[in-house]
Amino acid sequence: MTMTVELLAPAGSIEMVGAVVDNGANAVYVGPRGWSRRRDTYELDDETVHGAIDRCHAGGAKCRVAINTNMQSSEIAPMLAKLERFVAWGVDGVIMTDVGAIAAVHRRFPDLTIHASIGANILNDEDVRFYQALGVSQVVADTKLKLGELASRHARIEAGIEILIHANKCYTYLGKCWMSPYHRLERGRDAAGKDLFKGSPNRGGLDYRVCLEAWALYSGDQLREPRVELKNDAFFLLDDIPKLIDLGVRCLKIQGREYRVALVGRITRFYRDLIDAYTARPQGRAFDLTSWRKRLAEIEAARDTARGEGTRLLLLEARQPVRSEGASTAPSDTSPTDRVAPAKPALGAA
Repeated sequence: MTMTVELLAPAGSIEMVGAVVDNGANAVYVGPRGWSRRRDTYELDDETVHGAIDRCHAGGAKCRVAINTNMQSSEIAPMLAKLERFVAWGVDGVIMTDVGAIAAVHRRFPDLTIHASIGANILNDEDVRFYQALGVSQVVADTKLKLGELASRHARIEAGIEILIHANKCYTYLGKCWMSPYHRLERGRDAAGKDLFKGSPNRGGLDYRVCLEAWALYSGDQLREPRVELKNDAFFLLDDIPKLIDLGVRCLKIQGREYRVALVGRITRFYRDLIDAYTARPQGRAFDLTSWRKRLAEIEAARDTARGEGTRLLLLEARQPVRSEGASTAPSDTSPTDRVAPAKPALGAA
């Protein structure tokens, strides 16, 4: 039985591009600086994007750019100009969230493959049809959807389904964080005039993960709950991978541009080997995941250590005073109604 599923891996540097391609990624996504919901350390300037496209193609992989921020009207024209360069260099697709920006890109580049990001929060079939009408050909399924819902969608709608196999599950909607700038939001402009909002991933900045602080619930000044957990759990998919392949899911996506190159390369190699082993087995033969479970547990431990340290540093940074003039700080609370407030920084949270 021949089954084709694409393994899509992240790259937060040109070194990571090489690592994931060498470890079997069929496609790689990179973020242009200021446009892709990450700290600029893990985004690429335009010339490095050019190099990433060339490196991917030399290794037999596709390269996509993530332009998945929410945009002001004044940002549409420079975004299109930037994307025009990427298209001329041979980029294979663009990952987007903003509805107006998606429509503008499809009008300008009707042959460019557009992927609706997890931030589009596509939950039902009508959502899919809406984005298809805008020019989207592949959609990321919300992490809350069950396999049965995915199977039903696949049977009824001609759209590529993309599944996150290493990511996190937000207690609200993944890719739409409004909580990050609770403590700190800096606004500035880069050399090209792009608005930068450090602390707001929706506008192109980093996510401070303040949901992972130790929160408490108050009613006015009265403490109701000393500890309120706002879920932001990282996960790896394993047991569902064979089912997703059999279902005909088009793409399995790894997140993690912020991790070390070696770790992301290791994650990519794990899933490459798993996909190849499953698709190469004789049809009808059972597939034993025991050895894969052990191998993944070692990778997960390394990921948890890296994520915990990364979260600790982000929460420390979020508490620092803003440097940009006119930037917002933590909102004052003047309401006597129930509220959730940080009890103390959860510096060890993962």
